[in-house]
Amino acid sequence: MPRPSLREEIRKRIAASEDDVFFPREFLDLSDDDQVSRALRELVRSKELLRLGYGVYARAFPSRLSGAVVLDTQNGFLGAARQALTKLGVPWELTEYQKAYNEGRTTQVPVNAVVRVKGRFSRKLKLGRMELRVER
Repeated sequence: MPRPSLREEIRKRIAASEDDVFFPREFLDLSDDDQVSRALRELVRSKELLRLGYGVYARAFPSRLSGAVVLDTQNGFLGAARQALTKLGVPWELTEYQKAYNEGRTTQVPVNAVVRVKGRFSRKLKLGRMELRVER
C-alpha cells in the first residue's frame, strides 16, 4: 500500500485535533519546513484551512448558504485569534468593554475583535476585512 501524501497526513492530524488554529511547526515531525508550508498552502487552496496571518492557519469549510469559505470555530474570528495568542504563549485578557458586557454593566455588544495583550506581540492576524486589534 502506498504511503499517504503529506497533505493527507496533515489533514488527518487536523481532523483528530480539538484545536481550531494550527501552526506549521506542529507538523514538522512529518516533513521539512518547505514541504509542510506547501501542503498547508494546498489545504488553503482547497478551502479546508484559512490563513489568518504569517504561519497561522484555522479550520474552514464552505458555507452552505453562500459557498464562501468560513471559519470552523465556535467563536468566529475573535475565538480563533484568541486561540492563536494562547498557543503562541502571549498572555491576553478581555478589554474593559468586553468585561462590562459580560458582567451586565452595559447592553452594548462589543463587535470589534480587540484583546488586551500583556507584553509584546507584533503579528497581524486578519481574515478578510476583520483584523485583530491589540490594546496594551
